[in-house]
Amino acid sequence: MLAGVLVITSCGGGRSAKPGRVRSVQQVAPSYDIRDDKPARQRMQYRELLQISADRLGRGELDEALKHARSAQKLEPSVADAYTVQAVIEARRGNDERAGALYRKAVEVGPGQPDVLGNYGAWLCGSGHPAEALVWFDRVLADAGYAGRAETLANAGGCALEAGQLERADRDLREALALRPDNPYALESMARNEYVHGRYFEARAFYQRRLAAAPATASVLQLAVQIEDGLGDKVAASRYQQRLREEFPSAATSNPQG
Repeated sequence: MLAGVLVITSCGGGRSAKPGRVRSVQQVAPSYDIRDDKPARQRMQYRELLQISADRLGRGELDEALKHARSAQKLEPSVADAYTVQAVIEARRGNDERAGALYRKAVEVGPGQPDVLGNYGAWLCGSGHPAEALVWFDRVLADAGYAGRAETLANAGGCALEAGQLERADRDLREALALRPDNPYALESMARNEYVHGRYFEARAFYQRRLAAAPATASVLQLAVQIEDGLGDKVAASRYQQRLREEFPSAATSNPQG
């Protein structure tokens, strides 16, 4: 099956929500002759179709990716992966409502899979339902051995910030950064959390760490402008505003600080 189809990095609000990425399909050679084993042949075909779908998705060929994911779903309708891949594709096509329905279907057929639960939580938070999303993140975090705990904590913390649950946001984001200090979404969310509390020097430290950890986005540059304005450093604020204009002109046009 898929090694994982994850919505990673972020989930909260329109500032930083991103579509998922598809990890490569695990290729496991069978140790027996499957020519006369119909279920085994079907499972192999399912894996092959999802691999092709993932490849097409990676190349931006969304119609082809969706076609192969749907074919895989028809072969194994009780397996979550094909629904998740379709959800990622629909999100990239701008069909958010359809993507949500597919993430929910993946949960129905894979209720015990942390990745699947986290994907749905991330979609809910990015779609304006942060309080509901936290319920799903809590189900993921109940699995203490889950390998994606740092990413889930980052998503939960950013989502708690969106929901106005500031104590939880601080707790989850700090725990996420203790596990993975360079998590870009956790760093940006912590900068935003500190800014909301009026702790501008602390906010500056977090947004600077965020800019060192990953390429700049419009949202983090806008946040940097706001934080530097809060500190009264007009030179620094102007510098980040200039970067925003040069690197993200459409965002700079709509930015109230601009």
